[in-house]
Amino acid sequence: MLTTVDNPHDPFTEWDEWLAWDDAAGYCTPGLLARITRMSSELSEGDQHQAVQDAIDEIVKENVLGVLRKVKRGDVVRDLPTPITSEVQS
Repeated sequence: MLTTVDNPHDPFTEWDEWLAWDDAAGYCTPGLLARITRMSSELSEGDQHQAVQDAIDEIVKENVLGVLRKVKRGDVVRDLPTPITSEVQS
């Protein structure tokens, strides 16, 4: 699952709250995931799942805003470390 470091809600157990917070913050994370996922109706269910995982990995790798992270069910979302980002110094 894709989430942000500052969203206080668990996307697995508090979906509605998580989504409302994500939208209010302007991230639109599900929309980003939908745009990046290479999906086809011709893919098997397993291949579709893999396509979503690949898209999440790509998004987290690029992490343009520096706030995106991948979580799995059972992670305590609020206790995950914030990713280290390098700051550009002038």
